[in-house]
Amino acid sequence: MKTSFKLVATAAAGLEAVVGREIRALGIDCQVENGKVLFQGDLETIIKTNLWLRAADRVKIIVGQFPARTFEELFQGVLALDWENYLPLGAKFPISKAKCVRSKLHNEPSVQAITKKAVVKKLQKHYHRPEGVPLQEIGAEFKIEVSILKDQATLMIDTSGDSLFKRGYRTEKGGAPIKENMAAAILQLSNWFPDKPLIDPTCGSGTFCIEAAMMAMNIAPGFNRQFAFEKWDWVDKKLVQEVRDQAENEAKYDLVLDISGFDIDVRMIEIAKRNAEEVGLADAITFKQMRLQDLRTEKINGVIISNPPYGERLLKSEEVDDLYADMGRVFAPLKTWSKFILTSDEAFEQKYGTPADKKRKLYNGTLKVDLYQYFGQRVKRSEMKQ
Repeated sequence: MKTSFKLVATAAAGLEAVVGREIRALGIDCQVENGKVLFQGDLETIIKTNLWLRAADRVKIIVGQFPARTFEELFQGVLALDWENYLPLGAKFPISKAKCVRSKLHNEPSVQAITKKAVVKKLQKHYHRPEGVPLQEIGAEFKIEVSILKDQATLMIDTSGDSLFKRGYRTEKGGAPIKENMAAAILQLSNWFPDKPLIDPTCGSGTFCIEAAMMAMNIAPGFNRQFAFEKWDWVDKKLVQEVRDQAENEAKYDLVLDISGFDIDVRMIEIAKRNAEEVGLADAITFKQMRLQDLRTEKINGVIISNPPYGERLLKSEEVDDLYADMGRVFAPLKTWSKFILTSDEAFEQKYGTPADKKRKLYNGTLKVDLYQYFGQRVKRSEMKQ
C-alpha cells in the first residue's frame, strides 16, 4: 500500500482560507483553491487532518487526474490508476459521487458506471480474478468520487466518512442549526480569544458556545467520532491511537472560560446543556433561558456571535424584522463588544439600525448568508473594569 498521498480538504465557499490556515498550523504546506485546499502527506497526515480540522468538510485522497473528453478516455484513465495500492481484495468501493461541470461528459450516472467498470477490471487483473465473475465486496468501504471539470477528471477516495462537521456531540438539534464546521470557521474569523467573554444570545442547541470552548481548550474536533480510514486494513491502528493520545494530552481541560449561551426556548437550552455534557464541557459553558431583549452585562471587551432565526426559521417576516431591530437596540450600549451576526437577510443592516464595519459572504449549506461584523471600541487593560 502507498505511504505518500496527494490530499485535498474540501471546504464551503468562503472558508477555504480558514482551512488553509488550520492545515499550516499543523505544520503542513498547502495550496488554497476555490472550494478546496491541496496538500501532501503520509498516513499520519490523513489521521491528523481528519482529527484536527475544524472548518473543513472532508479529507480525500487524490488517486489521479487525467483528461476525459470521451467515455473511452475516462475508462482508460481510470484503468491506468494504481487502485491496487488503495483497495485490498474484498474491499467495498462504491462510486458514491460524480460531478461534471463545463465538460463534454455530463451524464453523471454514466460516468459512475464507467468508473466502476474500469476499477473492477483493474482489480480483477491485479488480484488474478477472471473477467465476468463479480468481485466480492465484503470488506471495509472505500468511497470513490469522480469530478470532471473542464474535461479534466479527478478521482478521489474519501477518508473521512461522515462529513467532518459531525463531531459526535449532538444529542439533538433544533430547527435549521448552524453546522459545527461553519460555527468554528466564524469563530476563527472573529476577533474572539479565550481571555474574552463570549455570548451567543440566540444559542439554539449551543453550537457556537461548544465550538468556542473546544477551540479554547485545544480539544480536537474529531476526538469524539470515528473516521472511514480507521476501518481500512492497511491503516496502522497503533499509529491512529498514538495520534489520538497525543491530541488528548494537548487538551487544556482546566482552562477557565467566560462563555454564555442564551435562548428564549427552554427546550433548546436543555438540548444545548446535553450537547455540552456529551463533549465534557458542561462546567465550561453557562446556558440559560432568556430573551434576547433582556440581555445586559457590565463586562467589557467581549464578543457576541449570533446565528439568529432567519427566513425559514420564523413564520412571519415581521417577527424577523422586530428581532433585528431589538438586536440593534440591545447591543448598542455594549460599545466595547464586537458583534458578529450571520443572516441571509440582505436588508439586515437597515433593520438592525447600523451599517456593518465589514461584511463577508458565506454559504450555510446551499443558502447564501452574510456575516455582518461590528468591531468594538478598544479599551486598554488599565482602563478595564474589574
